[in-house]
Formats: sequence, structure tokens, C-alpha cells
Amino acid sequence: MIIPAKKEKSISKMKKIPYISCILIIVLFGCKQKTDEVRLAAFCKNQLTQWNRKLTRVIITDIFTPPVCSRIYAYCNIAAYEAMRGADTGYKTYAGILHDLTEVPQVSSANKCFYSIAGIIAFSTAAQKLVFNKDAVVDMENEYLGQLKTIVNDNDLVDKSVAFGRQVGNHITDWAAKDGYLQRTSRPGYIVNKQPGRWQPTPPDYIDAVEPNWNTVRTFVLDSATQFVSPSPTKFDTVSGSQFYKEAMEVYKAVNSKQHIDIAKFWDCNPNVSVTQGHVMYFQQKISPGGHWIHITASVTEKENYDELKKASVLSKVAIAIADAFISCWSTKYTYSLLRPETYINKYIDKDWKPLLQTPAFPEYTSGHSVASTSAAAMLTHLVGNNYSYIDSTEIIFGMPIKKYSSFEEAAHEACISRIYGGIHYMPAINNGMEEGKKIGSYIISKLNK
Repeated sequence: MIIPAKKEKSISKMKKIPYISCILIIVLFGCKQKTDEVRLAAFCKNQLTQWNRKLTRVIITDIFTPPVCSRIYAYCNIAAYEAMRGADTGYKTYAGILHDLTEVPQVSSANKCFYSIAGIIAFSTAAQKLVFNKDAVVDMENEYLGQLKTIVNDNDLVDKSVAFGRQVGNHITDWAAKDGYLQRTSRPGYIVNKQPGRWQPTPPDYIDAVEPNWNTVRTFVLDSATQFVSPSPTKFDTVSGSQFYKEAMEVYKAVNSKQHIDIAKFWDCNPNVSVTQGHVMYFQQKISPGGHWIHITASVTEKENYDELKKASVLSKVAIAIADAFISCWSTKYTYSLLRPETYINKYIDKDWKPLLQTPAFPEYTSGHSVASTSAAAMLTHLVGNNYSYIDSTEIIFGMPIKKYSSFEEAAHEACISRIYGGIHYMPAINNGMEEGKKIGSYIISKLNK
């Protein structure tokens, strides 16, 4: 009777072996998956901010105008946010808030996703359809995916995350395709005439008016492009001692100070500066006003060590505020079509005078940098904090030093005043542009907070 008992014990041990093996496999798989997530988290830290900087390089070489730049940043960052927000149910979709944005695809609760990967792929997918140099973005994405292969072992989950990101990116670009951007060029352009006070092309290349129909592009949050159009500029007058003449003289005298020159150059942000040598004309590559503020936002979110989803939330909101600011400002510009200081001063004050900065090829009133900077600063103040000290190193790549600011409002005010220091705007365009930007920023904050 003892022998069968021993045999029974042996059989019992044999039955336990597969059971123990299964446990070990599950534990090992869980550890492997956990290792994937830890390594991925380290790899993904600051990926979105880096992709915004990479996108800037593509935008600069493509030589887009400031309004178009703002549109690209907005759609790409919205795509990233919508793909990432599934990681935390506390983050709401923009569908139903941004005009005409329908329900964005989501990952089913039964499936798993690396949302940080999906966000980058959504950003990349949108960028590829919004820039000219698609190949540059594809190369960036391929490099990113190649790096992922060395970090994450679960290739199937990576593939599913990529597929989801692609789906979201395509959804956002389908939405973007219906915003009127493609149709704007078929509308009548700006007609130059000799009516006193009207904008005219300026030296050195006398380029045609840039984006005269930008007000027909769909807004993101604003009710319309004309919701916050500024009041009329000062009445045009050539009489010495008139208010308009005084404003022109203020510009004439503002470009001499060394301090003014440094500020003007730091905030130049004109991606369309042309240089003519003999019979050859080319563009000096610079960042746009929107790009400058996107870089500020990226640096601040890194400084605060926000997770990738919060970075996406902040970047997308700032980008939306900038994009709507440009639509509103461009509507104001072509409503009043005011001539630039260079045109007025050369004709009525000093024929040999030149502004410090090259005059942009669009009407003067209001100042685009003033509207966009103030709107962006309002959003950043709301999201990050008032009296927030930071370092702006955006312009290092263009040979400018870093600058320190004690608040976003301080930086925005300097960006605004830089336009008179550079000789390209009268003061009313700056002051009223700031008011226009504040109203836009406040309105967008109220709508996105609902």
C-alpha cells in the first residue's frame, strides 16, 4: 500500500510542473512588458517638443508665410493631443469644441496602446500632409520608428499604436482639408491702387500682398474672422503736425537706439526676408512669430517636466490661440489696408530712410506679432502661471543670445514694441493689436475650458 502512495505523490508533482511553468511565463512576460513601458517612457520624454522643433526646421526651409506656419503647428499638435488623450480620461476631446471637428477615433477599452507613440505618429501624419517637403518628415518618422525597435520588444503593440496614430492623424488632416485653405488662392487677390493711405508693395523686392484671403480660412474657436477686428487706425494725413504724421515720425526716430536694435532683431521672426544679389533673389531662413511662441511653450513644458500628454495639451492650446490670432489679424489688415511706415516716410519725410527690419509684404494695421504674441501669452499665463520666469533660447540658431523674462506678458510686450523699433509698424497697430490679442486669448481660454 505504501508504493502506490509514493506513485500518487510523484504524479502530483508532475501535474504541478506545467502549472508552475505557466506562472513563470506570465511573470516573465509581465516583467518584459513592464520593462518595455519603463524604457519607452524614458525614450518618449520630450519627443513631442523635439518634433515641434524638427517641424520648425522643415517649415523654415519650405518658406511658409506666418499665417500658414500657424495653421501647420495647430493641426499637428491637435493631432498629437487627440491621439494621446486616451491615456487619461481627464483630458477631453476637441471634437464638438473646434469648428467642424467630428468625433475622433479612439482605442477600444479591450485593447492596449502606447499612446505616446500614437501621438507622435499622428503629429507626423498631419505634418506630412501640411508641409511641402513631405520626404523630410517621412525620414524623421522612419528614424523614430527605427529607434523604437531597439527599445520596445512588443512589436505587435507598437504596430497597433502606430496604426492608431495614423488613423487619428488622417482624421485631423481630413478635417483640415475642409477649412478653406486650398480654396483661398482661387479668390481675387489684392488690388494695388494709388488711393492715399492704401498699402503698396515695399522695397527691396516689391512683393505682392501676402495672403489677402486668409480671413476666409475657417477659425478654430473664434465665431468668425471678424469677431475681434480692431477699431479704425488713425486717419491718414500728410500734413506736418497731424496725428498720422506724428506717428510716422515716432517710427522714424525709434530705430536708432542700440537697445532698440537688439530687441527688434531678437523678435524679427520674419520667415520671408528676401536678399537680392545681382539678378539673384533668395530668402534668409528665419522662424515665424508662431514658431517662436511654440518654441517658448516647448521649453517651458520641458522645464516643468510635464508628462507627454500634458505637453500635448499645452502645445495644442497655445497653437490654437496663435492660429486664430493670425486669422483675426489678417482680417483686420485687409479691412483697413494701411500703408507701411517705409512707404509714408520715404514719400513725405525722408526719401533715403530705411527700416531696421525688412518690411513684410502685407498691410500694416494691426501688427501680426502683437496680436499673436499677446494671444499666446494669455494662454500660457492661464496654463502655466502668472509672473513665470523663464529663459528664451529660441533665437540661438539665428545668431541671437538667450533672453530672460519674468512673465509671458513681459515677453509679449517686448515682441509687440519690437515692431516700432524695427521700423515696420506705427504705435496704434501695436497697442490695438495687443488689445485684439488679449480678447482672442481670453475668448479661446473660456471656450476650451468648457
